[in-house]
Amino acid sequence: MNTNQYLQRITINPQQCGGRPCIRGLRIRVKDILEMLAAGVSSQEILEDYPYLETEDITAVLIFASIQMDHPILKAA
Repeated sequence: MNTNQYLQRITINPQQCGGRPCIRGLRIRVKDILEMLAAGVSSQEILEDYPYLETEDITAVLIFASIQMDHPILKAA
């Protein structure tokens, strides 16, 4: 699966979760998964707690977050 295929798992709908990025149209936000991972919850635990999620969803969240963080910062001269 290439990066674009993973990113297709991330959906943004103004009518869902306040327009925040979610996984596959479900009401679980990218932020929710990132917070769980940051708190030390393993991917396996997340998948057990949310059986409708797939391993590829967690990978998609990480790819999405890394792309969001990769932007230039312009400095005024």
